[in-house]
Amino acid sequence: MAFAVANVTCVAIGGRGLLIQGPPGSGKSTLAIELVDRGAVLVGDDGVGFELRGERLWAAPPANIAGKLEIRGVGIVDMPCTEAPVALVLRLIDSAPRFPEMESAGWLGRSIPQLAFAANHPAAAVRAEHALARFGIE
Repeated sequence: MAFAVANVTCVAIGGRGLLIQGPPGSGKSTLAIELVDRGAVLVGDDGVGFELRGERLWAAPPANIAGKLEIRGVGIVDMPCTEAPVALVLRLIDSAPRFPEMESAGWLGRSIPQLAFAANHPAAAVRAEHALARFGIE
């Protein structure tokens, strides 16, 4: 693994990594569990490893937390996990703009599309899936 980062969570949807970035308590794990409930596969919760494979940035679960996801008020649960090429970064904020303002995040010299995203919205998981479909790297 080239390097690992804390305070990020990642799930794979259709084989593409959706990286969820935000401070502790911002809703990363909650959004991840909602997405897993809808068919996504966990990559890493509150810690993700990254490496370059060819021209793509890949996310992988760090060995010490592979398959672990914290559900607030429940504890740490085990679940299947995978690796995936990172396609989109959701940067969690309290209130996202009505229309998307695309940004770019630099990871290991690769530019990944980034979107400011409010995870506290009741339809956050559905919105995240649509954001990945619309803005994520193929």
